[in-house]
Amino acid sequence: MKYAFPPGGLPDQSGDPASAAVFTEAYAVLPASTQRDIVTSFLPGWQGMRMWVLARPLSGFAETFSQYAVELQPGGGSLTPEPDRDAQGVIFVTHGALRLTLGAERILMNPGSYAYLPAGAIWTLFNEFDDVAGFHWIRKRWRPAEGLTPPQAFVTHDDDVAPVGMPNTNGVWATQRFADPLDLNHDMHVNIVTFQPGGRIPFAETHVMEHGLYVLQGTARYLLNRDWIDVGPGDFMWLRAFCPQACVATGTEPFRYLLYKDVNRHMPL
Repeated sequence: MKYAFPPGGLPDQSGDPASAAVFTEAYAVLPASTQRDIVTSFLPGWQGMRMWVLARPLSGFAETFSQYAVELQPGGGSLTPEPDRDAQGVIFVTHGALRLTLGAERILMNPGSYAYLPAGAIWTLFNEFDDVAGFHWIRKRWRPAEGLTPPQAFVTHDDDVAPVGMPNTNGVWATQRFADPLDLNHDMHVNIVTFQPGGRIPFAETHVMEHGLYVLQGTARYLLNRDWIDVGPGDFMWLRAFCPQACVATGTEPFRYLLYKDVNRHMPL
C-alpha cells in the first residue's frame, strides 16, 4: 500500500502560482502542491527532522487539535517528542521505518503502522535506518471526565484492522476504526475511511465534530460547505464544526483518507 505525503521540493520559475488552496470561514484546503520546502517547520528537542504543520488550534475555527506531517532523516528523532503531558497523539507511518520506544518496549514501525500514545505516556521516536521516513502526527489534549481514565497505549497496522462497511452501502463506503467507538475514555478518533470508485457520502453530513482529512490514496469530488472541490493524494482538508460535507469517489482506485474527529465529551459552555 502506498500512502501520500507532502512532496516537498520547490517548482521552478515556470510554475503557475494558481492553486486550489483556500481558507474560508468553514473549511480550508491545503493541496499537496502547496506542501513545499519553504513552508516547513522545526521543533526543539528533535534532530534531523522537518515538518509541515497542516492544522493548529485557531480561535473561532477548529480548536481541538494539531496535525503534522513529519519527515525524519536517518539518525533523526527525539528523546522528548511531546512537551505537553496533557497531550495524546496518534502516529501513522507513510514511508520508511521508525523505532518507537514506548515505556520499556521497542517497536518497529513500517508504512501503515499506527500508534496511539495517551496523555502522559513516556515514548521516544527515531529513524535508525538508512532511508528517509515520514509519518503523520495528530495531537489533542485529553479532556478528563468523571469515571474515565486516559486510554491505554497501543500499536497496530492498517493491514490488521478490518474495514467496517457503513449501513446500506454493500461495503463501498467503509471505515477502519482503530479505537473502539464505544470506549468513552477516548475523546478523539483517528480512522481511515475508504470509498470504492463511485462510492459516496449520500447526504451532506453536518455535525459537531471538527475534522482533519489527509488524502492517502485516490481522488474524489468533495463537498465542503457550499463548494465541490476536486481532491487527490496528499491534499488536506480542515473542517470546523458543523461544516457540511459529502463526497463522490472518482477514478479507478479506492479513495482513502486519514480522518481526525473529536468525540465523547460534553460541549464546553
